[in-house]
Amino acid sequence: MALIALAADKGSPGVTTAAVALAAVWPRRVLLAETDPAGGDLVYRSAAAHGGPLNPNTGMLSIAATARRGLVPEQLWDHVQPLSGALEVLVGLGIAEQAAGLAGLWPTLGHAFAALADSPHAPADVIADCGRISGDTPAVELFPHASLVLLLSRTEPEALARVRDRAAALAGKLHGGSRGAAALGNPVIGVVLIADTGNAAKLASQVNDMLVHAQTGARVVGTLADDPAGAEQLAGRRRGRLDKSLLIRSARKVTADVYQQYGAAWAAQAQQAQQAQQPPQAHGAGR
Repeated sequence: MALIALAADKGSPGVTTAAVALAAVWPRRVLLAETDPAGGDLVYRSAAAHGGPLNPNTGMLSIAATARRGLVPEQLWDHVQPLSGALEVLVGLGIAEQAAGLAGLWPTLGHAFAALADSPHAPADVIADCGRISGDTPAVELFPHASLVLLLSRTEPEALARVRDRAAALAGKLHGGSRGAAALGNPVIGVVLIADTGNAAKLASQVNDMLVHAQTGARVVGTLADDPAGAEQLAGRRRGRLDKSLLIRSARKVTADVYQQYGAAWAAQAQQAQQAQQPPQAHGAGR
């Protein structure tokens, strides 16, 4: 159905934790791609399905050579590793210097990620952890191929001001300028707040009003619980019922709301793409 790109403007709101949490409860098969040019975290914090460490050389690093010869979406699976919980991951770069090997390939990756949903053999949505996007990070070259760009933000005033300005800047870059208070462009730009569950709904409403008033072209699509214990469980550093954690429960609500609001449109777009790829039948066929 879709490529979902997650990013943050500044600071550490927990993009990787949010990406893993959303992928863990995604209602379809999903590929989690660590596309942060500064380097990935999962190779350091997560175990592979076989119980040992993830291979840092299989993932974004290994896909660079393949992509330079052209990249068929199904080839992505050749570079994927399963985590201990069965989540399929495209492991990120080890260090920022390795991003030079992906120079010029980000649009190719974006197209492959988006097209994987329409694969006739192994379809899946892709959740891309793009890290921080302030400055000239090349990860923004994935965004034109995305169905949804999610900006994560904590709720301190300075963080909200930054996400407002970042959303407006992205709307200008992706949509060609301000779209007014009501119109939303494609890809949709959404904001996910990392908030205390006690006042999450009120904050989400207030921040959404701010985004609309500022004509950013973005909307709040949900809130994830500010749940350090749940994040530790998700990373395998703490025992407990992960499915009962506030983090996972809030991630389920975000994914349900996203699919309720956008899923039908994504399905229609996928069907149109498949029909466009089918060769026209010859006149008189079947007679």
